[in-house]
Amino acid sequence: MSAQTTGLQLKAITKKFGSFVANDAVDLDVRPGEIHCLLGENGAGKSTLMNVLYGLYQPDGGEITIDGSRQHFANPKQAMAAGIGMVHQHFMLVDVFTVAENMILGREPGLVVDMKAARTRVQELSARYNLPVDPDATIEALPVGIQQRVEILKALANDAKFLIFDEPTAVLTPQEIDELMIVMQKLRDEGKGIVFITHKLREVRAIADRITVLRRGKIVGSAEPGASEAELAELMVGRAVDLSVDKAPARVGEVRLRVADLSVANPIGAVVVDSISFDVAGGEILCIAGVQGNGQSELADALLGNTPVVSGSINLDGADITHAKPRETILAGVGFVPEDRQHDGFIGSFTIAENLVLNRFDRPPFAKGLSLDLAAIHANAEQLRDEFDIRTPDVTNRGSSLSGGNAQKVVLARELSRELSLLIASQPTRGVYVGAIEFLHKRIVEERDKGTAVILVSTELEEVEALADRVLVMYRGKVVGIVASDTPRDVMGLMMAGIPYAEALAVSQADDASAGKDHS
Repeated sequence: MSAQTTGLQLKAITKKFGSFVANDAVDLDVRPGEIHCLLGENGAGKSTLMNVLYGLYQPDGGEITIDGSRQHFANPKQAMAAGIGMVHQHFMLVDVFTVAENMILGREPGLVVDMKAARTRVQELSARYNLPVDPDATIEALPVGIQQRVEILKALANDAKFLIFDEPTAVLTPQEIDELMIVMQKLRDEGKGIVFITHKLREVRAIADRITVLRRGKIVGSAEPGASEAELAELMVGRAVDLSVDKAPARVGEVRLRVADLSVANPIGAVVVDSISFDVAGGEILCIAGVQGNGQSELADALLGNTPVVSGSINLDGADITHAKPRETILAGVGFVPEDRQHDGFIGSFTIAENLVLNRFDRPPFAKGLSLDLAAIHANAEQLRDEFDIRTPDVTNRGSSLSGGNAQKVVLARELSRELSLLIASQPTRGVYVGAIEFLHKRIVEERDKGTAVILVSTELEEVEALADRVLVMYRGKVVGIVASDTPRDVMGLMMAGIPYAEALAVSQADDASAGKDHS
């Protein structure tokens, strides 16, 4: 069989959602025994393309071939039968089922399920790929990193020839990311073709055999694995991008926020923030780091007043705001950039101008008694559009007309257009294109330099390293430690897995010493 007809090929794949073209005549091939990185910003069409390949979406045009044979997948079961496996960004696992039960879900041979065989299959695959997991453990009892192992084992259980990894590192510690890379390389060396979808340039350069870049639904180019991060970013965005953060040393002032023994529970009463204490001074950025789901979101909500406090205290500029409502904390000088702007900080059906005054529409200069001052609202929007480079021809357009990056600029512009004591920015660059990230980082640093206390919640370790003056690491609702921003990445990663700083540093130093012996 010729080289041209081996492997997996997507030819002129087009996928539309109404008038929106998510994939525009995309060509992509995946060869056995390679890791092909599909790089692009959030919203570039990467996941849509792979969902077409996996049978979750039906294409509006184009074709899929495997070893020269044309395929049509009406559903994922047909794709799996053809040798395609997918490790989803959002795990496709049933929380109350065991690992073994999840493994055979959708593959049951008949009315009687052989659970002994299912457990044996889990153990065999775990040993073969060094992905240890207990076949009898329930999914909800497993840490996120182990849950991802189950996702990978599910894909491997069907003897997949081609594997799709869709943003697999989003919920992993640095050490878990390194382990995943080793697994992917082992799979490649066994002859499997791998599509690795990501927007993280460091990971692409570490593992790619080939790199294809997708922008706005189209293939815009390819790059060699040795390409620099700046070169890859330029391909993604279409222009040169400054990936560094220009940040002078912090001029730390008086403590503005003091949190003492704070505990917060979720809606069913489980404690998710457990007796934590910390201070934030004016003129510094405290980054709260950790794998997603360790209490960071609930902490941010509690500081705003969105989530009731079980015990402890929150003090801002000498005033107790422990039990204040969100409106009261906003009036006290708290700015809040929520992690999910579509649900909490932005209303797509409102105009851009209206979104820019959501927290002040009922007060002067935007209100005259019970009436809105539409001229003042419009003038404010025009000013902020220019100041924050919000890409829109008209501020009376609906918010839904904006890209993710521009919508986030609206949220940040609204919060920074008043005097603040404290800015809480939760995942401020999630779903934002690279070009907007540099702007958002610049404005956050500028707010710090005005003397505002800044809390940045981020699961992106590169963002933490770039912006933090200090780093508070959380694990299972507790503070593991507060460390300097230049703390080594591997130490930070161990802390994100719950290991205290001193122990993490000792492990890191021992590993370095061992590596030195190996090289000597």
